[in-house]
Amino acid sequence: MNDKLLSDRLKMVASYVPANSSVADIGSDHAYLPCYLMNQQRISYAIAGEVNEGPFQSAVNQVNRSGFSESISVRKGNGLQVVEPGEVDVITIAGMGGQLIRTILLEGIEKLNGVSRLILQPNVAAHLLRQRLAELDWELVDERILEEDKKIYEVLVFDVGNGDNPYRSLSERERAKAILVGPKLAKEKNEAFIKKWKHELEKRERILRSMENAEVPSEKEAKVNYEIDIIKEVIS
Repeated sequence: MNDKLLSDRLKMVASYVPANSSVADIGSDHAYLPCYLMNQQRISYAIAGEVNEGPFQSAVNQVNRSGFSESISVRKGNGLQVVEPGEVDVITIAGMGGQLIRTILLEGIEKLNGVSRLILQPNVAAHLLRQRLAELDWELVDERILEEDKKIYEVLVFDVGNGDNPYRSLSERERAKAILVGPKLAKEKNEAFIKKWKHELEKRERILRSMENAEVPSEKEAKVNYEIDIIKEVIS
């Protein structure tokens, strides 16, 4: 992978960046994504944010090699600390857990003023983002799931809007299902989706078996059973 040839998951993230926008890529690693977008002439300006010294230096070197030091600002800092309010239109965060991405957004929520789109690629726990961002009136406008190198990735796209729109008119159970597996992904049910949720079903069934001889709060066991039922409905 380099600044001209991205992985499939990052290409998918890139495909949702509107033309002529400005982007902050948080946890940018080698700054491949902003350099790729600049090579494609898709964006006018980018921030590549990194918290650790090694990846920060890698991003600086990549941006300099690519000739984009005038249009890509590489900044060292934690999460959205590298962004000023109103500085960018789009924020991308890829390759982290859903819980960490949620924390980054909540801790830097004032930095989202002026941002119109979030493009998020959580490695796990995408449901945490669907749930919390809906509460903050970020509307899930698209989501995709793909397999690459035997790993399954989800890409979620949120625009400023009505967070309830994807779940409008759903019963409480149907909303819980949509939050867990993705309202748009559940309609498509592609091969990667089915593979992921079969694996998740097996994982929860193992958890349930481990609870049989342990003193586990009844509400925890009920939650696992509830998710098992939902997953079975989804992949049936």
